[in-house]
Amino acid sequence: MKTMARRDDVREDEQDPEVDFKPLNAEEAQRLRERKPSISPWRVIAIQIAGGLLVALAAWGLSGKQSVGWSAGYGALAVVIPAAVFARGLTGRFSSLNAGTAVFGFFLWEMVKLVLSVAMLLAAPRLIAALSWPAMLVGLVVTMKAAWVAVMLAPKAPKP
Repeated sequence: MKTMARRDDVREDEQDPEVDFKPLNAEEAQRLRERKPSISPWRVIAIQIAGGLLVALAAWGLSGKQSVGWSAGYGALAVVIPAAVFARGLTGRFSSLNAGTAVFGFFLWEMVKLVLSVAMLLAAPRLIAALSWPAMLVGLVVTMKAAWVAVMLAPKAPKP
């Protein structure tokens, strides 16, 4: 009896993805790390802080209302503070004990980040007088997207 392959088990070129997979040896992995250096989460957070500060100042300057600037700034904080908590949790000493701990830690700290972000957004009307929801959302989105700026500004590997 013929077994049929599931659709996701076969690529478009009809080859099994497992056939092409070759694990890297230590030397190849080291060369890959040298070619593609990792980005520090703290660098990403620093760029997000700068982006959030810029959007808050721009919102205040363009609208002429201090409350709009505070709203955009709070939106930025709703991204930066949970991201900093997440980064701190992932870079702690228990996060790299073994692969299982690392995976569990990642999901745990991601959940903490999500809950903290939602809690900050829910608390916004009580904390910011004359809250501007559109300005807060702009601050939130711009700060989230600033992570891509960190990727674009990542240090390049030295050329041999």
